[in-house]
Amino acid sequence: MDDELNVTYITLAGHVEVHKYRFLYFMIMFTAYILIICSNSTIVCLIWIHKNLHEPMYIFIAALLVNSILFSTAIYPKLMTDFLSEKQIISYPACLCQFYMYYSLGTAEFLLLSAMAYDRYVSICKPLQYPTIMTKTTVSILLLLAWLWPACHVVASVFLNIRKLCSFTLRGIFCNNALNKLPCVISKVVSVYGVIALVNCVLFPILFILFTYTRILIIIYKSSRDVRKKAAQTCLPHLLVLISISFLSTYDVIIVRVESDLPKSARLIMTLQLLLYHPLFNPIIYGLQMKEISKHRHVEVHKYRFLYFMIMFTAYILIIDSNCTIVCLIWIHKNLHEPMYIFIAALLVNS
Repeated sequence: MDDELNVTYITLAGHVEVHKYRFLYFMIMFTAYILIICSNSTIVCLIWIHKNLHEPMYIFIAALLVNSILFSTAIYPKLMTDFLSEKQIISYPACLCQFYMYYSLGTAEFLLLSAMAYDRYVSICKPLQYPTIMTKTTVSILLLLAWLWPACHVVASVFLNIRKLCSFTLRGIFCNNALNKLPCVISKVVSVYGVIALVNCVLFPILFILFTYTRILIIIYKSSRDVRKKAAQTCLPHLLVLISISFLSTYDVIIVRVESDLPKSARLIMTLQLLLYHPLFNPIIYGLQMKEISKHRHVEVHKYRFLYFMIMFTAYILIIDSNCTIVCLIWIHKNLHEPMYIFIAALLVNS
């Protein structure tokens, strides 16, 4: 690159043999993106169409699935463009914009899960007060806060990151917190603010969710079997989604700390897990585990059988393609014939 280009653009250096496997990468990510749009949109439409699903719990689920669509849209189109491009580059302003969308929508998921936990807490622990507490106004305020609270925190982080760059190579396939290592001077203010934002937008919501579900467990432990069964049906999907996003977020937080010790192939594999699985995990969990949504899904099956077939067929092909691609990469490259990668390959074959 010439000097002028280096001033304006950042190279995304996290890709592995993209020129050799570009079309395979593109087809996997394109299939995943279409599948994410279709699967999430299907459940959102079911909630929208059926008036008996116009309740706070299902409204929060719909918001969570819409958030997954927006999150994927912030990453996938640029990623697919990079796979087909000769150079994997992004302008600094566009990188900051992607950074903002990635973290504001990613952390919004924790706030939405907190709102869902509060809804379940009121429903199970204070059933008589539920209609007066969970009004349309309350739901609207919780949704607004879930998106605005992280957005305000992340926008401040973006402004703090607008500094002179001395490095123009980002060790990733999209703009994440590795962006903090590109400026000439690593600011302690940015690091401290990042910790504050992490605590406010991730740690506190997680603690709140754990507190509410602990209270729920205490209540249902003393209740009848039917109450315990109903509580499990509505609470278990939320906890599964929380565990999934928590593990993936932990990876994103620690990757900058250990990036010098983690091989590029391992970073790519972990990043693809983050991008591929979680946006698909939400519709699967809520579509299969939530009784009312599942009921309507079965009612509509004759009407939309070919749509459902194509979604599930595409999901199956995507699972085969994505897992086999990584297994083949590990098989082909002898430098990956190490215990860690062998275990990763075994895990993917098992999937």
